[in-house]
Amino acid sequence: MSDITTRQFLDFEKPIKDLYDQIDQIKHTAEKNKLDLSDSIRQLEEKILEKKKDITENLSSWQKVQLSRHPDRPYTLSYIEKICTNFVELHGDRSFKDDKAIVGGFGEIEGQTVMILGQQKGTNTKTRQLRNFGMANPEGYRKALRLMKLAEKFNKPVITLVDTPGAFPGIEAEERGQGEAIARNIIEMLRLRVPVICVIIGEGASGGAMGIGVGDKVFMMQNTWYTVISPESCSSILWRSWDQKEKAAEELKLTSEHMLGFGLVDGVIPEPLGGAHWDHDEAAALVKAQLINTLAELKDMDPDLRIDQRIDKFSKMGFWEENQQIES
Repeated sequence: MSDITTRQFLDFEKPIKDLYDQIDQIKHTAEKNKLDLSDSIRQLEEKILEKKKDITENLSSWQKVQLSRHPDRPYTLSYIEKICTNFVELHGDRSFKDDKAIVGGFGEIEGQTVMILGQQKGTNTKTRQLRNFGMANPEGYRKALRLMKLAEKFNKPVITLVDTPGAFPGIEAEERGQGEAIARNIIEMLRLRVPVICVIIGEGASGGAMGIGVGDKVFMMQNTWYTVISPESCSSILWRSWDQKEKAAEELKLTSEHMLGFGLVDGVIPEPLGGAHWDHDEAAALVKAQLINTLAELKDMDPDLRIDQRIDKFSKMGFWEENQQIES
């Protein structure tokens, strides 16, 4: 049997799984009866590619949310491993403790030293608990800010990889200043004198994402989402039930295409056919190519001009109308 048996499939990916099952059955038959069935296998492999293309071209907003959470999807440490060389992880906020939900450190991309950091969800039950499912506490955001200020001190670009269902909402997080920590990061990231590039690689929820999501350039991967609230939480507030999460996902306009159309992100990074979970190496290569091009674009800019443009970009976000006061 092929290693596809270790993969997990979402409901709408079932047609792909069925084709892989057929390939495994043919391989078993060929091996048992010593037959050459390579043509049949090749035809099914072509059908798999067609099915992946067909599925990913017709995804609903909710299905993209599901893909962003796919358990086989690469997380921050996977991207760092494949994008960077000589990565050295740094720990702690120098105040409370080391928050495992955020990882970061210095690494090299094509010989250029960068500070790269992001949320890490964990790949199994034990590590997900250790990483708190990518939901950082205040000390996580303070660690991230410490690393970014360290990068500024040594004049190294900052790269952040965003993938979180939100900042941790527990009482202890509020007691230690969750809101202040996120707000402090937002204002400090606006003023960093080094290039800052942010990439949403999975979920981009609310202040949890914004706490490391302010940069000169903000990109989203193709099958990710970015909004103020998750579809489930939105559904529970508006309809008092999670049953309307699919409708909420549509109404929130949270996909990469929506965000690009609204001008809230600067670009969309394509994913391997079927989604990033099908090919971690290709997904990382696509992200790396975008980072290299963007670093080259930003590195020679005057820091003051870069900061002014960064502040101006975020200040212009949103839609509003001004009503002229009528004097009586």
